[in-house]
Amino acid sequence: MTKQEKVDFVIKTLKELYPTIPVPLDHKDPYTLLIAVLMSAQSTDVRVNKITPLLFAKADNPYDMIKLSVEDIREIIKPVGLSPMKSKGIHGLSHILIDKHNGKVPKTYEELEELPAVGHKTAAVVLSQAFGIPAFPVDTHIHRLMYRWGFTNGKNVVQTEKDAKRLFPEELWNDLHLQVIWYGREYSPARGWDLDKDIITKTLGRKTVLNDYYSKIKK
Repeated sequence: MTKQEKVDFVIKTLKELYPTIPVPLDHKDPYTLLIAVLMSAQSTDVRVNKITPLLFAKADNPYDMIKLSVEDIREIIKPVGLSPMKSKGIHGLSHILIDKHNGKVPKTYEELEELPAVGHKTAAVVLSQAFGIPAFPVDTHIHRLMYRWGFTNGKNVVQTEKDAKRLFPEELWNDLHLQVIWYGREYSPARGWDLDKDIITKTLGRKTVLNDYYSKIKK
């Protein structure tokens, strides 16, 4: 297969598997999405979705959030991990949204990444899922699969994002990044990986990945 044929195969397969694409984190607007994505760092979406309703019952907008103390927020979000850093970030960014953005979540990478505890990936998710602005957030699943499929060198997530944006049409980025995440979870996980179920990697996988897989299952 040529590189373009491989890209087309991925697009076609993912579209067939995920014609409708669920959004992993529960939210109702850009602010609640921003908070949920921030909380998801080094945690799971399932855990975050259990905790956000508790937090949002008390504060689902920046004006109510700043009425809580950092310690109040920390107590609620402890189960998602890294609560000291995340609680300070949530409280601090809520102040900034009020002071600089009239309580609204901004729509640019630059302004989002100026917010406490908000990195490039979080900003990309918000732009993509809250505002429909083309972005290709790279999480661990996308980073792993882009390498397994031979689309990037696996060096770092920055390079993976560049390669994904170069290979896939911009109008598909917002759907594709979610489709790849779901595919990674269901068919190509880091642990308990069954290549026979992973049709894309079985078809496109780079030789080093496939050889490594088969050497492990023979042991």
